[in-house]
Amino acid sequence: MHTSYWIILVLSLLEVALLAGVITFFFRLRRSEQLLAKLQKGQNEFLSKIDKSVDLEQQFLNNFAERQTELLHLETQLAEREKQLRNLLQQAEGLAQSPQFLRQIILSGHRKGRSIKALAQSTGLSTEEIELILEQGGSS
Repeated sequence: MHTSYWIILVLSLLEVALLAGVITFFFRLRRSEQLLAKLQKGQNEFLSKIDKSVDLEQQFLNNFAERQTELLHLETQLAEREKQLRNLLQQAEGLAQSPQFLRQIILSGHRKGRSIKALAQSTGLSTEEIELILEQGGSS
């Protein structure tokens, strides 16, 4: 009977060792499950941040496209305005160089008391031309 006690004792110790192994396995399993849950939570947070980032990027691209469209529209308006101003400038230069306009400037300047030399400098004509215009203006 002595050997049967030894066999029972060895089997009991083996059962205790197996029980300890099973308990250790379940504790490790629980820790692994907790770690896995934590990793999944972190992954979900990361994915939500990526989604927000994608949304912000899309908003940025849409905003950029709108600004580009506005800039193109403003560029065309600016080109039209430049064309109008160039036309007005050409018309003004044409009027400023017309003989009738120069004659009016000289006559009104002379009536206001400006000298012939000052009128010649402002109009770009010679003093003789100014005197001739004043003589013609006085006779008409």
